Amino acid sequence: MEEKMVARTDAMKRAEQTVEALNQSKDKYVVYKESRPITDLKQMLQTSAEMYAQNTAFMQRFEKNQPYQSITYREALEDVNGLGTALMMHGLSGKRIAVIGENCYQWATSYLAAVCGTGVVVPLDKELGAADLKQLIIEAEVSAVLFTKKFEDMFYMMKESGDTSLEMLVNLNAEEEEGGIFSWKQLKEEGKAMVKKGVRVFLDAKIDPDVMSVLLFTSGTTGIAKGVMLSQRNICEDLMSAPTLLKVYTSDIFFSVLPLHHTYECTCGFLMPLYKGAAIAYCEGLKYIVKNLQEVRPTMLLGVPLIIESLYKNIMKSIRKSGKEKLVKKVMAANRLTSKVGLDLNRKLLKDIYAVFGGRMRVLISGGAAIDPAILQFFNDLGFIAVQGYGLTECAPMAALNPDRRKEMRNSSAGHLLPGMEVKILDPDEEGNGEICLKGPNVMLGYYHMEDETAKVLQDGWFHTGDLGHVDEENFIYITGRKKNVIIASNGKNVFPEELEYLLSKIPYVAESMVWSNAEAGSSNDTFIAATIKPDMEEVESALGKEKAADPAEVEKLLWKEVDRLNETLPLYKKIKKVNVRREDFEKTTGKKIKRFVESNKEK
Repeated sequence: MEEKMVARTDAMKRAEQTVEALNQSKDKYVVYKESRPITDLKQMLQTSAEMYAQNTAFMQRFEKNQPYQSITYREALEDVNGLGTALMMHGLSGKRIAVIGENCYQWATSYLAAVCGTGVVVPLDKELGAADLKQLIIEAEVSAVLFTKKFEDMFYMMKESGDTSLEMLVNLNAEEEEGGIFSWKQLKEEGKAMVKKGVRVFLDAKIDPDVMSVLLFTSGTTGIAKGVMLSQRNICEDLMSAPTLLKVYTSDIFFSVLPLHHTYECTCGFLMPLYKGAAIAYCEGLKYIVKNLQEVRPTMLLGVPLIIESLYKNIMKSIRKSGKEKLVKKVMAANRLTSKVGLDLNRKLLKDIYAVFGGRMRVLISGGAAIDPAILQFFNDLGFIAVQGYGLTECAPMAALNPDRRKEMRNSSAGHLLPGMEVKILDPDEEGNGEICLKGPNVMLGYYHMEDETAKVLQDGWFHTGDLGHVDEENFIYITGRKKNVIIASNGKNVFPEELEYLLSKIPYVAESMVWSNAEAGSSNDTFIAATIKPDMEEVESALGKEKAADPAEVEKLLWKEVDRLNETLPLYKKIKKVNVRREDFEKTTGKKIKRFVESNKEK
C-alpha cells in the first residue's frame, strides 16, 4: 500500500511538472494555459465530476421516438463506479475486458469501468468479422466482452466453443440477464447498490499510470493485427497538452460520429471533453447526421475527410440550388477581412448554412488522413474554426494539431507539434522529406507480444512512424506520403494491399495480383480499391472450358464472382471495386517482386 501511495505521489509530481512546463512554454502557439494535472483516467474522471458535477457529460437518445437525454458528470461517475464494482465482484479484477459496438453511453461507461480500476480495456472494431474478432479475443486473452445487441449471438457462440478465455458476456442494450448473458443496466444498478452498502473494491482500486491499461489492435498486412499497448500516462499527456493549442470550453458539445474504438475518437472526442467539462452527444448513425445535428446543436465535430468533404459537397449543392453562389462568395470574401478585426458577418448573412450544423457549430477538426486544404479554407471563410491534426494509435494518438487562431492556421500542414513532444526527420532528401520520427510521454509502450515489431519502430525512445514528410522551423509537420505502400481509404482507415493480395491468391483462378487505389492515379474522386489480376488460365479453362476461357468477358465475369464473394467478408473500406484482368506478366524487380509504382502494372 505504501509503495502505491509513493507511486501515486510521484505520478502527481510528474503531472504537475508537465502542466508547469506548459505554463512556462515560450512557444507562441501554446496559448491556452489552463490544463490541470491528471495522473490517470480515474483521477481525471473524479476531479471532473467534482468540478463540473451538474454539467451535462453525455447526451443520447436511448429510444428511437424519445428526445435526447442528458446525463450529468455526477451521474456518469456513479454509473462508472457501479459498473466497475459489479465487474470486479464478478471476478474480473486485473483481467482483459473488451468493448464493442455502436457509439453510446453504455460503451463509454464500460470503457471507463474497465480502465478506472477493474483491468485492461480492449476496444474492438465493430466492422470486423467473427473470425477476426475471435482471433483478437484469443490473442488478447479477453475474459469479458461488453457488446451492443447485434453481437450477442456471435459472442455467445464464441464463448460456448471453449476456444477462448471468455468468462462473462454483457449486453449493453438488454433490460435484464437472459441465458447467462448479463445486462449492463442490471450490473450497473447492482454495483451502485453495493457501493451504497460500503463496498469499496472499485473505488479504492489504485491505478498504475505507467503499465498497459489499453490494448488497441491496428490492421495487419496479412490479417495479423498489431496490438498497441497504451498506458494511462500516454493518454493523459495528450489530454493535458492538446488543448493548449485549441480551446475547449465547458459549454462545448462534441458530436460523436466516428467509431469509439479508434483512438482518434476515443481520446479526442470522448476523453478530452470529459477532461475539460464539456458534453458528448452521440450520433445515431451516419444516415442520421443531419437530423441529429439539428436536434443536438453541437459546437464541435471531429471527422475524417470523408465526413468533412461530404458536408462540404452538400452545402455547395444547396448553395447552387438556391442560386446564391455569387452572394455566398462575396460574403465569404468580405468575412476574410472583417474576421481579422473580430467582426463575423457570416452568422447573420449565411444563417441557412449554419442551420445545417444546428446553428452553434464552432470547430471542425479533420484527422485520420490528409484533407484538401481548400475545403478547410472554405469552412474557415464561412466563419468556422476548421483545422486538421495528425496522430497515430501508437501516440495515443495525438502528435500535432493546428492552432485555432485564424492567423496561425496552416491548412496544408498536418499540425503544430504538441508541446512536450520532439520530432526529427530521418534520412531527409534534398527537399527535407524523410521519415517522421516522434518522441514523447504519449508514445506507446510497444506492440503486444511482438518484440521484433516493436524494436523496428521504437529505437532509443523514438517512434518511427512510417510517414514521410518534413518539419518547418516552427515545428509544423507536413506529410508528403507513406514510407510503405499502405493505402489510406476515404474514411481514414488503413488498407494494406498485401493483405488483399494474400486473400486473392487463395482464389484458384488467380495467378498473381497487385492491389492499388485510384488515388495513386491522381483521381479526384473518393478513394477506392482496385486490383489488377493475372489469371491462372489452366484453372480458368478447367472451370469454363476452352471456348469460354478464350473470351475476356467470360474470364472477367468468373473473377468478379470470386471477388464479390471475397468482398462479402471485408469491411466496406477494404472492398475491391475495380478489377483489371491482364494476360501479360507484371513488370518485376530482379527479386521477382511486382513493381508497385509502375503505372503499366495497373493496366489490363
